Amino acid sequence: MNIENIEAFIYVIHYGSFNKAAEVLFLSQPSVTARIQSLERELDCRMFDRIGKQISLTDDGKKFLPYAQELLQTFQKSKIQLKQKRTLPNELRVGCTVSVSNYVIPTIIPKMKYKYPDVNYKLSTAVSEDIVNKVLNRELDLGFVRNISHPNLLSAKAYEDPIRLYVYKDHPFIGNKTVSIDDIGEYPLVFFECGSLDWMRIHRLFASMSRPPNIEFQTDNLETAKKLVLQGVGIAFLPSLCVAQEVKENKLFPIEFPQTAGISLQTNMIALNGENAIFFNSALDLCKGIAQTIRDHI
Repeated sequence: MNIENIEAFIYVIHYGSFNKAAEVLFLSQPSVTARIQSLERELDCRMFDRIGKQISLTDDGKKFLPYAQELLQTFQKSKIQLKQKRTLPNELRVGCTVSVSNYVIPTIIPKMKYKYPDVNYKLSTAVSEDIVNKVLNRELDLGFVRNISHPNLLSAKAYEDPIRLYVYKDHPFIGNKTVSIDDIGEYPLVFFECGSLDWMRIHRLFASMSRPPNIEFQTDNLETAKKLVLQGVGIAFLPSLCVAQEVKENKLFPIEFPQTAGISLQTNMIALNGENAIFFNSALDLCKGIAQTIRDHI
């Protein structure tokens, strides 16, 4: 069956005229008429009743219409898919910080692969500044970084991860509504340091305490900090996303202080201006689910 004949049939119905359909299809009116006649011969039935300049669908035409619409839509979708496949790269190179690599990428990449099955994914981990430079040098296609901006980069907030104090099971802070920020000084502290401006706010918080914190462990690795708290050797300020599962399982517990409200880590997605927009927008949409996960656990 000739798809052009079906297209002519749909356009004649839509515009109610052979002449108008011919104009929109950039064809002559006799060409449209010939396509309809070819379709009628193929289906061995008449599609239209013609009374003067007026046309109307026959009963057979009405029966065929939904099938014709479905056939044309399927054909048009296939053209879009094939065109998209030709324009998509074989490989998408994604750079991310360690925390994104641990807690975000395992959720996002399988969904990206499902959406773009013919694309392979190369993932690398680095600090934000290195990722920015590699995106600028076209060594990476997408990057997940801290809140960094650059005039040559498309940048958008992927999600915001609140920093809170987390304690282990049976810690005295749990359920105690009279806990103050100064009480932190009475317990060993595991301090995770990532060097961002948000962590500087935690440092300033320590400066305002009447008793300095007892920092017995310092690490630049989130998983190490979390596992030390799980072992009960100390308490720690941690981003909510990295402990979502442990909070759900009642292994770690958040402690609220007014002084820590609004302290969070912002992660942005970046790409070179004018490039990889389709992947940028898809990944950004998927990050909405990550943001919802964070909201569910705070």
